[in-house]
Amino acid sequence: MWGGRTRALSRLWGLWPAGVLGRRPLSCNAASLEGSNSAHCWNCGGPGGPLRGDGFFCPQCRALQPPDPTRDHFSIMDCNRSFRVDTVKLQHRYQQLQRLVHPDFFSQRSQTERDFSEKHSTLVNDAYKTLLAPLSRGLYLLKLRGIEIPEGTDYEMDRQFLVEIMDINEKLAEAQSEAAMKEIESIVRAKQKELTDNVSRAFEQDDFEKAKEILTKMKYFSNVEEKIKLKKIPL
Repeated sequence: MWGGRTRALSRLWGLWPAGVLGRRPLSCNAASLEGSNSAHCWNCGGPGGPLRGDGFFCPQCRALQPPDPTRDHFSIMDCNRSFRVDTVKLQHRYQQLQRLVHPDFFSQRSQTERDFSEKHSTLVNDAYKTLLAPLSRGLYLLKLRGIEIPEGTDYEMDRQFLVEIMDINEKLAEAQSEAAMKEIESIVRAKQKELTDNVSRAFEQDDFEKAKEILTKMKYFSNVEEKIKLKKIPL
């Protein structure tokens, strides 16, 4: 009986967020990289081929090489494959890579290099945005292990948690003052901090089912955060 009521209430309040990550990280497959499987530079034929390590350019002719389709976001951003990420280092790496591959620096180069630059820049942007936020970073770590959280899994959450989320949504709907909004923001921020600490421990212990459960809760609170932002926007 509770399961049916919970699903109905979840639909009513819009508890399950649609696409926290925004858009899916770009998939870099062989068909889209115009010869990225070649072991040699596309321009001069010298040893080069797909991007390996930080060798973005052919050592002989300095032509920009295509992205390496085997690299994940952590490799691109020079991070260990871990939930704990140094965000300052991440930002510096992002700035460094964009200075190397941003399309603005290739406007006078060949069309092939301009195309590769677009692909590199998109991959770098996706990697940076995904790893910067704890929720998207955790979801990506699970994805690398073949674990994804499907939409509509509210029935798997415990009753106490769903009641808590519904109460926060009710308070948000009724909030009419700046003080009330700040109180709700403070509650949600504290909850997200607690969940982030918990999911970090789960990943450290390789407890991926626990991580999946906690990240699901973080998705609910992320949805509340989006509602708070929308309510702050003056009509």
